[in-house]
Amino acid sequence: MSCRISIGALLLVAACHRQAGTEREVPHEPKSTVVPGAAAGPPPPAPQGRAAETAAPDVPEFKPAFAGQTRAPRVQTQGSILVTEVARGFDLPWAIAFLPTGPLLVTEKHEGKLYVAGANGEKSKATLGVPRVDGRDQGGLLDVEIGPTYAQDQLIYLSYYEPREGGNGLAVARARLVDATVTGQPRLERLEVVFRMLPTLNSTKHAGGRLVFAPDGLLFITLGERSIPAGRAQARDLASHFGKIARIRPDGTVPPDNPFVGRADARAEIWTLGHRNVLGAALDRQGQLWVAEMGPRGGDELNRVDKGKDYGWPTIGYGEEYSGERIHERTGAPGLEQPVYYWDPVISPGALAIYSGKLFTEWRDHFLVAGLSSKTLIRLVLDGGRVVGEERLLTERKARIREVVEAPDGAVFLLTDDGEILKLTPQRP
Repeated sequence: MSCRISIGALLLVAACHRQAGTEREVPHEPKSTVVPGAAAGPPPPAPQGRAAETAAPDVPEFKPAFAGQTRAPRVQTQGSILVTEVARGFDLPWAIAFLPTGPLLVTEKHEGKLYVAGANGEKSKATLGVPRVDGRDQGGLLDVEIGPTYAQDQLIYLSYYEPREGGNGLAVARARLVDATVTGQPRLERLEVVFRMLPTLNSTKHAGGRLVFAPDGLLFITLGERSIPAGRAQARDLASHFGKIARIRPDGTVPPDNPFVGRADARAEIWTLGHRNVLGAALDRQGQLWVAEMGPRGGDELNRVDKGKDYGWPTIGYGEEYSGERIHERTGAPGLEQPVYYWDPVISPGALAIYSGKLFTEWRDHFLVAGLSSKTLIRLVLDGGRVVGEERLLTERKARIREVVEAPDGAVFLLTDDGEILKLTPQRP
């Protein structure tokens, strides 16, 4: 849900230092750097120029199904970009969301903590009432989203690895956020679990966890296939949530127009199937859902998500195991969807935003992908539903970028695995 804050508002979030099991706030001085645009240097290459990706592919025997499905031409932002480090000191943050009143919500993954970050260099105490999480490995507290009726009920939504007898599974809960300030201690009231991934499995990987509210108020939830063989085998099985994208009402009930409602062999929450591990998801201005999907070695994907479709994992794909072992015998099959775009070598997409703001006029409707192993922010230019240009930004920082979010004023906010919050704005003359 988009919320308005004044243009030029700067979030100066104090770092949190742990000493002898206590927390204290320390001042943070924002640091800014400028990324020169093409107008400040050589002109960008023509569309027939070299690709943004120059490294050799890891799986060269797999060829794209159509021209432009991978290795799009390199493009370059014309204007310079001001990168401001507005906070540091978070412990493996995973997601951020803007409150209507201006502050940010920030999740920390492994210990399952939620903070309110203010505009005066302050950070709240850890929020009370956050559900217990399984924080091992890829687990913990993941996404946070502001509910579509927040102005009336102050409901926020969280996704997390829920510890259970026999293992864990992704859960989505909603709760009323009280005292959402940096000076008090925020708390969650009336916590209610509205979705549970089933079946339960003892895995610390690939649960997905991205939450996206559609304009009609319905909630999309991305669900991974749990990585281990017992989970991977269920990615195309409609009796399991593994490897799916779900669609529910905010209270957890199932919309009657979901594609598999009424089938005895299917879970009614399922919207699409055949995914590996989707951490990036966003809606374009037409309300179309897109996802950036973690693939195996050589097989990260950008997919357009359409009702009831099967995206093929693990039957088809463009990658292989990191051991070099073969996963797929082919890259396509009847009835299985092709990715709009794929990356080989992988970028490890951690989040996806589709820019709609007014600050970066040349980025409008472009896709911004947070790169983890690639340590870059990737900008994709699309035309007619196909990728026609790619740019790699912030590579000089060598930071794993976990989250990318457009602020209400059009600035772009990033989280890094180093615990930073970065703000991107155009550099004015």
